[in-house]
Amino acid sequence: MISALNDPHRRAALAEKARRLRDLHRPGDPLVLVNVWDAAAARVVAAQPGVAAIATGSWSIAAAHGVADGEQLPLADAIAAIGRVAAAVPLPVTADLEKGYGEAPEDVARTVGLLLAAGAVGCNLEDSLGDDEGPLRPVEEQVRRLQAVRAAAEAVGVPLVLNARTDVLAGGGDVDEAAARGRAYLEAGADCVFVLGVADLPTVRRLSEEFEGRLSVLAHPAMPSLAELAGAGAARISFGPGPMGAAYAELGRVAGQLTGRGAYPDSLRFRPGA
Repeated sequence: MISALNDPHRRAALAEKARRLRDLHRPGDPLVLVNVWDAAAARVVAAQPGVAAIATGSWSIAAAHGVADGEQLPLADAIAAIGRVAAAVPLPVTADLEKGYGEAPEDVARTVGLLLAAGAVGCNLEDSLGDDEGPLRPVEEQVRRLQAVRAAAEAVGVPLVLNARTDVLAGGGDVDEAAARGRAYLEAGADCVFVLGVADLPTVRRLSEEFEGRLSVLAHPAMPSLAELAGAGAARISFGPGPMGAAYAELGRVAGQLTGRGAYPDSLRFRPGA
């Protein structure tokens, strides 16, 4: 798959998509990403007005394969799923790479090479060593991993959009540590910092200022509204496994309605674009 990057036309197309994706990160007018898990979901989301980019979610892709999140899905399967999403839509695609499927910087860089060859032009890379509430990787170690990823992308001429995730707040840490880690990740070559666990507008405002507007957040129904998050300076808002939950909640509702001998739901007429 890496050989796909040997084609200069392919590299140029990926580079253009990466630049387009980066330009969509605007504090106050954020990029809203409705995370998907397969080609059909990608086409449905891409067809909606105002959608300018597509993001995958690792939890959702793993669930679609019948396994748990946390790199339980083999790397080859994860990359293949991302590749199908990227091939299904003309929009830039950014993918959740979890911890990068490797410990050493060169291993993570190799994973990113596979990602680019699959057609994605952005990625999340987290600093957690375990689950979202587990221990964090030392800052210096994560910095080296981010630097390796940036160098690998530059080596093939694609300005990968690197969304460096920190799980400080999700693990019970404080905002000062999240800010310090985020600044270090930006200096290492990240384009924005995804702070998992942000839940209030004062924290969004402070981190947006700390990161000069390059803040990414995860939204859910208990969060401030999208308009409020935008007003507080967020540049990127995503939803993780939430969209898959919404889709399958509707599937469950329809199944219950039909097996209960109820009326045919109108949604049975819907077909994803080809």
